[in-house]
Amino acid sequence: MMPDPILIASLSDLADEGIGFAAGCVDYLSKPVSAEIVRARVRNHLSLVQATALEASWRDAVVMLARAAHYNDADTGTHIWRMAAFARQLAVARHWSTARCELLELAAAMRDTGKIGIPGTILRKPGALDARQWAVMQEHSAAGFEILSGSAAPLFQLAAEIALYHHERWDGSGYLMGLAGEAIPQAARIVAIADALAALTMTEPDQAAWPVERALATLRAGAGKQFDPALIAALETCLPRILEIKAAWDQRDEPRVTR
Repeated sequence: MMPDPILIASLSDLADEGIGFAAGCVDYLSKPVSAEIVRARVRNHLSLVQATALEASWRDAVVMLARAAHYNDADTGTHIWRMAAFARQLAVARHWSTARCELLELAAAMRDTGKIGIPGTILRKPGALDARQWAVMQEHSAAGFEILSGSAAPLFQLAAEIALYHHERWDGSGYLMGLAGEAIPQAARIVAIADALAALTMTEPDQAAWPVERALATLRAGAGKQFDPALIAALETCLPRILEIKAAWDQRDEPRVTR
């Protein structure tokens, strides 16, 4: 990726600067200018170009990792990224910072990374799993944590936390650890609600989409049992935006991160 041009000119009024920027320049230096200043500006712009390329690369890596986790099951990219976008809006409603909301959207998509290690015969089995198969399936939470926690990057630390805890339930009846209430990290509580809402309201090969009101009634009934009651209340406040996202995703076939 080549950096955009920097214009060095002897002209210095605002109109000349405007012409330079209109021509595609990203910076404007007026003569006389020292070589040190030119080198410093070039270094700064190169750093920005490299940072942009790096961000694009790790976003691509997250997309591929999310796809890999579901290579052997029926979960689709449409569901994964719809769920992640819902999670982001719930975090916004709970007053998370913009940067952390962006991290959550990417991290949520990696919640089932540990399914990479689960046999396809279990992931694709029609109907209910038997006790042994269910025990194996539950291992994906710990496996995902082990994979993702190997990175010290905040994104992967958050993803590891979500992977480990997103099947816990507010009343303590979930797995792996049987945590209850606020002992469950909030990110995992958010993803649990977003995951359920996305799953209920989209058409799958073996299931027609539920009407939104029916899905919401189910989530409300789960408040204080499966789900954090405060987050269910927050869901009501951000529902208009979530419905906009749902409508947009209903028209999409390929995963993309919301902006």
